[in-house]
Amino acid sequence: MQKPQTEIWYHHPSHEVAERIESDPERGLPLLEIARRADRYGRNELTQQVGETRLQIFLRQFRQPLVYILLVAVALTLVLREWADASVIFAVVMVNALIGFFQEAKALKAIDVLSRAMDIEATVVRGGEVMRIQAVDLVPGDLVQLQSGDRVPADLRLIREKDLEVDESALTGESVPVEKSVDVLPRDTTLAERTNMAFSTTLVTYGTGVGFVIATGDRSEIGRINDLIASADVLETPLVRRINELSHMLLKVILVLAAVVAIMIMLRGEPPVVVLLSAVALAVGAIPEGLPAVVTATLALGVSRLAKRRAIVRKLPAVETLGSTTVICSDKTGTLTQNQMTVREIFVGQRYEVTGTGYDPDGEVRRLLVNVEQSESVDLASSGPLLEVLRAGMLCNDSRLAKTEDNGWRVEGDPTEAALLVSSAKAGLVRKEEQAARPRLDAVPFESQYQYMATLHRCEYGNVVYMKGSVESLLPRCTKVQGNDGLRMDDVKATVSQQVDSMASQGLRVLAFAMKVLPAEQTSVNHEDLTNDMVFLGLQGMIDPPRPEAITAVRACQDAGIRVKMITGDHLGTATAIAHQLGLQGRLGVAEEKVAGLTGAMLAALTDRQLIDTVEDIAVFARVTPQQKLRLVEAMQARGHVVAMTGDGVNDAPALRQANIGVAMGITGTEVTKEAADMVLTDDNFASIEASVEEGRGIYDNLTKFIAWTLPTNLGEAGIILVAAMLGWQMPITPLQILWVNMSTAVLLGATLAMEPKEPGIMSRPPRPADEPILSKALVWRTLWVGSLLVITTYAVFAFKKSLGVDMNSARTAAVNVIVIGQAFYLLSCRSLRHSFFRVGLFSNLWLWMGIAAMVGLQLVFTYMPLMNQIFETAPTTWRPWALAAAAGLLLFVLVELDKLRKSFADRSA
Repeated sequence: MQKPQTEIWYHHPSHEVAERIESDPERGLPLLEIARRADRYGRNELTQQVGETRLQIFLRQFRQPLVYILLVAVALTLVLREWADASVIFAVVMVNALIGFFQEAKALKAIDVLSRAMDIEATVVRGGEVMRIQAVDLVPGDLVQLQSGDRVPADLRLIREKDLEVDESALTGESVPVEKSVDVLPRDTTLAERTNMAFSTTLVTYGTGVGFVIATGDRSEIGRINDLIASADVLETPLVRRINELSHMLLKVILVLAAVVAIMIMLRGEPPVVVLLSAVALAVGAIPEGLPAVVTATLALGVSRLAKRRAIVRKLPAVETLGSTTVICSDKTGTLTQNQMTVREIFVGQRYEVTGTGYDPDGEVRRLLVNVEQSESVDLASSGPLLEVLRAGMLCNDSRLAKTEDNGWRVEGDPTEAALLVSSAKAGLVRKEEQAARPRLDAVPFESQYQYMATLHRCEYGNVVYMKGSVESLLPRCTKVQGNDGLRMDDVKATVSQQVDSMASQGLRVLAFAMKVLPAEQTSVNHEDLTNDMVFLGLQGMIDPPRPEAITAVRACQDAGIRVKMITGDHLGTATAIAHQLGLQGRLGVAEEKVAGLTGAMLAALTDRQLIDTVEDIAVFARVTPQQKLRLVEAMQARGHVVAMTGDGVNDAPALRQANIGVAMGITGTEVTKEAADMVLTDDNFASIEASVEEGRGIYDNLTKFIAWTLPTNLGEAGIILVAAMLGWQMPITPLQILWVNMSTAVLLGATLAMEPKEPGIMSRPPRPADEPILSKALVWRTLWVGSLLVITTYAVFAFKKSLGVDMNSARTAAVNVIVIGQAFYLLSCRSLRHSFFRVGLFSNLWLWMGIAAMVGLQLVFTYMPLMNQIFETAPTTWRPWALAAAAGLLLFVLVELDKLRKSFADRSA
């Protein structure tokens, strides 16, 4: 027997397939052969991949450089028996870890879901006996029977079929059920076009079939996707990378400064305990203890905001990754389009346009005038040809439309037939009235080999057959044209063909319609009645139209410097037509008349290098395989892009895992896809992706504002300790007081920056470069001079109080208040790093003002409550130190605002 995985089964005729796989096309495998093949090929199940346990997910929250610094601080404070310091810092670490853990506790289960998808039964012929077995017990060579409603249990090469249709959308992305055959196919046939194959886990929607099992388990197409999911790289997000870089830099700076402080104090002959205490004081001052918690809380807040915009985030860092996105690869059906077939154009010798979209019958049929850009209303009663083609579409139809709970419309049956019902309703036809006037007597159902459907109806002049189907199947049967006495079909074939080409160039799916009058005594119809003498009625062209909001969202993304690419299982012609309507752009940043596109077959001919060079210019990729989707994502990442990938089928899961952010569809998406994704759209709408990008940018802005606020204050506190060590002065603030300042201000002041509204023009800026650090040169400069100003003002007030002869606790209390009030004033400036505080809206963030009020109240407790005085070694003060602190804070605020003004003028001059 040939190895199943090495054979190109769709390229061999049925009898040759039976010979090569050594099985009987009628009796199946002998029972004795089953066990031998089971030993050789194993069970029909997917290899289980080992995923993260809950403990591993929890421990991963600690694998951050910034957390390492905090854990070192905990260890040192424990050594020094500073229990309060150690407890507070450790609590910060644990809170951060728990928030991250609960957001990510639902580990990736894509492969588990795939395995559950294969937990089905199969009807198999073994030794001439038909039996039901578990699908996991199938072996290559088994003869499997399929019928409507069955889940295909393994990859099959079909050898017999009767009107078999299979829904392969989850595997190939093709939205329409595939009509199957047993015909031999060329060697280079793509996965989506292998019509003589039935693939594991796809769904039989119509007809029956019989086929040989040619691949099971990991050797099946679904098994290959399983391998791709497992092998796809899980990339580090831009935010995680930037925070890690910042943390590594802080670690180095803190270690150097702590070493300098320790050496200087040792040189003065201080005991080891004092040396360690001073080093810890500097470390506690320099470490932004609140950063991990605020970053996590800001991302969690982003999750909440995105949920309101119909996007559910499964992994916290994905929130910010959206803001870094440079390329969005989107599926077409249902995401960029409405997933509701809509008739756009009708031809009955004259051309008509149909307004409105989707299944809503709100719209009308209008006659197109000569210049095509104008149209006029139509009186259906005086337009016999138009009435008849619409009537044919309504009566030769087995589908129906129904109202949904939200007053929308849904189809029960075939979407194409639903579009015909809607076009008729828009013209004013009422189906119940038409059915009553022309009751159905018989029907010829659609069969793939004939490509048409026909229904027989009783009417006032006898019985009439209405027929609809492909242009190729109907036109040869027509000899006359309706409404034109004496005009034969041969006279208008060229005109009709030209019109078909025109519709197809717009991406429309074209159906032809015909009729034939039969004697009143004939109450049944068959294929022989339909072979000739049909009267051609006309054409209806339909398409799944773009969502109006998707057109706006695509434009917004492109204005923001984000490329949008369509990756679809549909045909290239339809895809490029939709892409043009959406305004998808190429490299030049303009929407071309003909959008550039590649098919999966074209893609297969490109080397990886050629694909990397080409991918930038292509807006549409059609009929692509799961492996090719993965290649596309990798090619764009090789060009330095941050890629967001949408998907709904099993075939999308590997590419979603590889993408910087995978976006699954919540309505049409499979569980496999949702588990592989970072984010799930609850409305399957591209506009929600654009809204998510906007939110992501706002979240990153707010995180940057927090970092711009916290680093100068931490540098100032570290500078205070460093100056005291260098000059041998008394420290104006203790380690516990530093910890109080850091944690209380981070929560009550810094965290309120997460609530800042998005700044104007946020979607007019280009995406951030992937390698751009959080700390720009301008931000480093501001960190240095703001931190230095805090050191100077703190020492000035501390020295002034000491000169008045007050005790150490009172002087230190005044110093702490200078730092806190200075941070509050600096917070106001950090509301925007680009614009003046007075341009962002004084009360646009009420949380900030409540935070400042709470911080002032807490600082009053810190200063005047006896218990706090005892814990933190503080003392009540008069109003003068408060006035000095306010003056110092106001000075800081004015200087920062002047610096922003200077930079704004410099940018305009440049």
